[in-house]
Amino acid sequence: MIGSLRGLVESTQDGACVLDVNGVGYLVACSRKTLDRLTAKDGSQKLLVETRVSQDAITLYGFLDASEREAFRALIEVKTVGPQKALLVLSGLAPDQLAAAIAAKERKRLSEVKGLGAATANRIIDEPAMQKWAVGRATPEADGSGALTTPPPPETPEADAVSALLNLGLKRPEAERAVSRAKASLGEGAGLNALITAALRESVR
Repeated sequence: MIGSLRGLVESTQDGACVLDVNGVGYLVACSRKTLDRLTAKDGSQKLLVETRVSQDAITLYGFLDASEREAFRALIEVKTVGPQKALLVLSGLAPDQLAAAIAAKERKRLSEVKGLGAATANRIIDEPAMQKWAVGRATPEADGSGALTTPPPPETPEADAVSALLNLGLKRPEAERAVSRAKASLGEGAGLNALITAALRESVR
């Protein structure tokens, strides 16, 4: 499972870039904000990656920081909000702006994101899990957008293992239970590959 890539931006297109990693070009879907930041710099760059597996494709989604990937993961858990709509949201609003809009239930602000629409905006705002995600990040201090977020939690093998199981089609509660059992079985310090393997065994019990 790909967690990150480092390489040179070979080209960009609408909603994606080709990242050259040692001569191999990876097509990575990104938000408009991430693409803008990628093209503003020269040299090798690192993208955090979320891998999504469907019946007919394996798609890579890239992020320059953990807060954007965390927002993406939260958004795709909302009913009818798939990866492409999540990228639309993150193209229009940075994670801290999104958290502020959801916490304050600013429906108009979210519905004005290009390509999103009022119905989807309302669904995101009304989703309890999104409210929980947003309230934990939005603070009263305004920076012009109305919010500042707390630093995102560090990436852990457990979080990456849960993400891997989600990519394989498990529901989040099932994936989290399986990883928790695997961690309890393996003990502290277990590596990612061992966690995923053990969690998969736990998920079929």
